[in-house]
Amino acid sequence: MAQPEGRAREKPGAGGGEYFRIAVRPKEEFRTFRYHDVGQPGHIQRLAGKRASGSWDTQAWLISKKDAHLEKGKPVPDTEGARGVLEQLGSEPSYVEGDRFEAKPRPNVPEKEKPTAAQKRAQQENIKKAQAARKKE
Repeated sequence: MAQPEGRAREKPGAGGGEYFRIAVRPKEEFRTFRYHDVGQPGHIQRLAGKRASGSWDTQAWLISKKDAHLEKGKPVPDTEGARGVLEQLGSEPSYVEGDRFEAKPRPNVPEKEKPTAAQKRAQQENIKKAQAARKKE
């Protein structure tokens, strides 16, 4: 059966979409995928992938074009949420094609360096909150 004449489907990531895609791991590592809105719906999305072993990890970040713009071929954040995502990447995003970029995932902290200073601070804050809640009872 002949296909109707007309414009062919755009290749994914060719540009013109609503998001910049920053891949942090190859999609071949995963079997299934799921999108998660991070913060407000429609702004920043995390594309999580499930491995054959059953573990989940981030495959890519999608940053809305409302939350970032391009300068010299690199995504530049316009909002706090986009700034947070771009800062936590393990490297600066490099251009692939269209609206697609690649970056390294955030660095893995070795177990011997844990708890980090931030984790210790958060733990102390949580202890103080729990103690304050007990005093109110």
